[in-house]
Amino acid sequence: MYCLEAGHVYKLSNAVEPSRMQAVKFIKRVNGQLVADGTTNEEVLGMLIDRIKYLNTKLPCRENALVITKLEESLMWLEKRTALRVAQGVETLDGAHKS
Repeated sequence: MYCLEAGHVYKLSNAVEPSRMQAVKFIKRVNGQLVADGTTNEEVLGMLIDRIKYLNTKLPCRENALVITKLEESLMWLEKRTALRVAQGVETLDGAHKS
């Protein structure tokens, strides 16, 4: 992993050709305004949960089950954080932060 922009843009090594990098970009807000499009932590966790569940159907093990549980727990805490921020009026359901 190589960080191009802290918290927002990363390059990940390709498993077959490590020198061939793949970019992952996250949304970026400045003063509550979207300035760069991208994905969210919640979407990445959802993808990882789906992938590990799939892999666990191919070769089930306790470790995969634990990883799934911890990823689901992480997703739950991020969703709880968003719900609290919405309730406090500092964030909207679309993820926008109020100034």
